[in-house]
Amino acid sequence: MLENDLDLPIGGDLSLGPTGDIAVVSQSRRTQQRVLRRLLTSPGAAIFHPSYGGGLAAFVGQPLQTNRLLGVVTGQMLLEASVAKTPSPTVSVSQGPSDPTSILVNISYFDAAARASQNLAFKLGS
Repeated sequence: MLENDLDLPIGGDLSLGPTGDIAVVSQSRRTQQRVLRRLLTSPGAAIFHPSYGGGLAAFVGQPLQTNRLLGVVTGQMLLEASVAKTPSPTVSVSQGPSDPTSILVNISYFDAAARASQNLAFKLGS
């Protein structure tokens, strides 16, 4: 069974696929989209799933809490069905080089759906 999600990037909108239907994503793009949504959603924002979300936006503009941030990201990654539990995801965080209020996040994980190692890097803040 092929599992697809709507192609709905964070901060984006629905788009059309090559045949004029609503675009969908699968495998590694699907997992990356789901991981980002999980990490960036604030707990309590999903009314039917109040414990869903890592709430990473709350860390922006605060002194870097490396251990707490690593724990949140790793814990949320392990809750995502497409992310393999073994090997465990590897997470690193650091302050942005030009903006100390921004946070750089780098995650290496094994995508169980795509059966491949993946890397996801993103910046929180401006």
